[in-house]
Amino acid sequence: MIVVATADFEVYHGVVNELRERGTEFTTVEPDAALPEQTAVVITGAASADEFEGCQTIVADPEDPRRAVDQALTAVRGTGGRTIVGVDPGRKPGIAILAGEMVVAAFQVPLADAVDVIQREVSDAPEPVVRIGDGARLQSSKLVNELEDVQVELVDETGTTPYLGTGGRGMEDVLAAVNIARLEGEVVDARDIEPTAGELQVIKDRSREQSRTNRAIDEVLARRVAAGELTIEEALAEHRTDNSDAESADAAVGADGEPGSGIGENGSSSVSEDGTREDE
Repeated sequence: MIVVATADFEVYHGVVNELRERGTEFTTVEPDAALPEQTAVVITGAASADEFEGCQTIVADPEDPRRAVDQALTAVRGTGGRTIVGVDPGRKPGIAILAGEMVVAAFQVPLADAVDVIQREVSDAPEPVVRIGDGARLQSSKLVNELEDVQVELVDETGTTPYLGTGGRGMEDVLAAVNIARLEGEVVDARDIEPTAGELQVIKDRSREQSRTNRAIDEVLARRVAAGELTIEEALAEHRTDNSDAESADAAVGADGEPGSGIGENGSSSVSEDGTREDE
């Protein structure tokens, strides 16, 4: 059984609420009280970290009680509790966190936030593995290439998206991530993908949709987006800057009277009787 033993109100409040939301059996005691005989793990605050000899102790961060609860649940389940992260890649990847066969957390976040979420979830886990579906090539490549210090496997995601009945709409990516987590894949360190013309066009079309001036980015910027170097928002900002610089340069050439501008130093010109232009 999980026992919460802390005098820290924030830790107590956060952990107890999290345990209740999970429907988990637990009890609470004062930090200096005797632990129940059936105690499997103690959750406490930093001030009481060394007070429970002979019992597995988890120190909870008041800012992140869920992590302590996840660790406690893994502990009481015994062996087979390796942390496995399944990812169904896309513009908003589905992410499932498993401790053994039990799903302990699930997320669906923008692609730009996915790596941070995954790294946070595996940061304290012993020998975690991240399994990423191979379907969305560009997005899965970005995740594979940006994840550090964790084993990454590329999984054949064929058939991982389940049929969704009434009320299941919007859950497909997270459910697919759960199924991906349960499939072994090929261990990879990097994934290099040459974007197809169709994939680049999709990026350009998305940039046009997000542009305030209904203008698409060029192919060079689209390739950088495909490679994960830029987000579409960053590419649009760079596109606007490049266009602004070019327009400023054109205006400067005309004002300075460079060859071909047809304007003299005093800004005037005339046309002779034979049709040639003469600067005044």
